[in-house]
Amino acid sequence: MDELNAQMKQSMLAKDKVTLSVVRMLKTALVNEKIKVGHELSEDEEKSVLATELKQRKESVSEFKKGGRDDLVQETEAEIKVVERFLPAQLNKAQVADIVDATIKEVGATGKQDFGKVMKTLMPKVKGQADGGLVSSVVKEKLS
Repeated sequence: MDELNAQMKQSMLAKDKVTLSVVRMLKTALVNEKIKVGHELSEDEEKSVLATELKQRKESVSEFKKGGRDDLVQETEAEIKVVERFLPAQLNKAQVADIVDATIKEVGATGKQDFGKVMKTLMPKVKGQADGGLVSSVVKEKLS
């Protein structure tokens, strides 16, 4: 949250409207989550909220592309870059595959029937660092 406040001040001084707008939206999302849960957010909870915001924007980009709204695609992609600044670096497919392999060994998974068990153990390890869709596809690939 402190990082967001600092970025907001910097955006105001630089008259960077896109960054300022996104930072304000992120702060609002964090405050709303804090109210919802009734306590100060932990770092993991903050990352989770930011990851959700990132996911929503990525989904919006795909919908805008389908609808031929290139103006909105560019705007939303700029927002995505701002949100990504506040999240840990995203893992690539090879890194996710390594973590999936280790988790499969850890839980003793042998086939598709163990998908849920693997995902339950794996997701906290990659929270905020990898897209759930990518993780899910890698796990399915490894278990089949």
